[in-house]
Amino acid sequence: MSLLVKNIGAIVGIDESGRKRVSGKEMSHAAMLENAWLATDGERIKEYGSMENVPAEEGYTVIDAHGGWLFPSFCDSHTHIVYAGSREQEFLDKINGLSYEEIAKRGGGILNSADRLHETSEDELYRQAMERIDEIVSMGTGLVEIKSGYGLTLEDELKILRVIRRIRENAPLEVRATFLGAHAVGRAYKGRQAEYVEHVCNEMIPAVAGEGLADFVDVFCDRGFFTVEETARIIETGAKHGLRAKIHANELAVSGGVEVGVEHGALSVDHLESMGDEQIEALRDSGTMPTMLPGCAFFLGITYPPARKMIDAGLAVALASDFNPGTAPSGNMRFVTSLASIKMKMTPAEALNAATLNSACAMGESKDYGSITRGKVANFYITKPLPSLAYMPYAHQTPIIKDIVLKGKIIKQDILC
Repeated sequence: MSLLVKNIGAIVGIDESGRKRVSGKEMSHAAMLENAWLATDGERIKEYGSMENVPAEEGYTVIDAHGGWLFPSFCDSHTHIVYAGSREQEFLDKINGLSYEEIAKRGGGILNSADRLHETSEDELYRQAMERIDEIVSMGTGLVEIKSGYGLTLEDELKILRVIRRIRENAPLEVRATFLGAHAVGRAYKGRQAEYVEHVCNEMIPAVAGEGLADFVDVFCDRGFFTVEETARIIETGAKHGLRAKIHANELAVSGGVEVGVEHGALSVDHLESMGDEQIEALRDSGTMPTMLPGCAFFLGITYPPARKMIDAGLAVALASDFNPGTAPSGNMRFVTSLASIKMKMTPAEALNAATLNSACAMGESKDYGSITRGKVANFYITKPLPSLAYMPYAHQTPIIKDIVLKGKIIKQDILC
C-alpha cells in the first residue's frame, strides 16, 4: 500500500544527512517543512515536499492531516515490557520511605517480579505484554527494545525471550530483544554471585544464542548488583556469541559501568543518574550512546542524569522510557521528552532528537529509523494542529496524536492520545 499524507502543517525531524546520531550543539536543531505532503512506497518513505507540488492522489491511500504535524515515531531503546502483574505495594513502600536498595534487600524489586513471572504462563505473559505494546504504539512509539531479566533462571529467561519473539512476529512496531540474565542474582544462587555469573556465561548465553532469541546482552553494573569485572566477563561471553552489549550503568552510584561499556564497545550505557567529569570524558569520541531514563528518576525521586552538561560537552544523548513494573511503570515517550525538558533542561528539539534518531542509534537502527528521511521505514504519527514544537513537551498530557503509521501501514486513526 502506498500512502499520501497531505495538508501537513509541518513535517518535523527531517534529516537527509545520512548521520547515525546527533551530537552536542547539533541536537538543538530539528529540521521542519511547513505546509507539506509526504508519500510512502510500501513500507518506506518515498518523497515529501511543499503542498505547492503535491502529487496526484491516484494510486494512493490518502490521509488528510488537516494542518496537523507529522513526527517520526519515537524509538524506545530501553524497556522491560514482559513482566507479570504489577508492584504497587512497593510503590507504597517508597511512599513510606524505603529506598530502591532497601526494597531489593527485603526480597522485593527484581526478585519479586521474577517470582511472579515464574508462576505465569507464556501465553499469559504474551497477553499482558501485548496490551502494553498497544499502549506504547498509541502514544507514538514505532521501534522498541525489550529486555528479559525477570526470569533469573535459564528456563524463565528463555520463556521471556520467546514471548519477545512472539511480540516481534505479531506486533505492528519493530522490536529488538536483549538478554538481561544479569539483572540480579537468582534466588537459587543467593550468596553465590560468582557462581551465578558463571551460570549466565556458561549456560544461559549459549542457550539464548543457540535459539537466536536476542540481539543484545545487558548487565546491571551498579552498587549492590554486578561488579565491573563480572560485567566484563558477561559481555565478553556475549560478544563471542554474537550479542553486542548494552549496560545498565550508574543508576545508584558511579559504578564503573560507563567505562567498562566504552572499553568493550557497548552500543549504549543506560541510566546515568550518577555521572562525573571522568565518565563524560570516557564517552567522548566513543561509539557508545549515553541513554537517560528520566521516567525512572521521576518515579524513584532520585537525581536526574546531567543531560545539559553532557550535551554541552559535545556528547550525543538518547532518551528511553525504562518501562517496567518497579521503577518506571509507563512507556509514554512524550512524557519522557517532557521530563527531559523540565527536569534536565533539554530543549524541545534536543529531546526530540534524543527520543528518535539517537535512541534508534542506541539500538543500532538509525539507518532505517528515527527521522523523516527518503528511504527510511515509514514510521510516523500525525498530531492535531500545533502552535509550535515546544507545545509537545509543554502540554504533555493533552491528547494530540490522531493518526499512526508504522511500516507504511495505517495502524490507528483519529485516536487523540
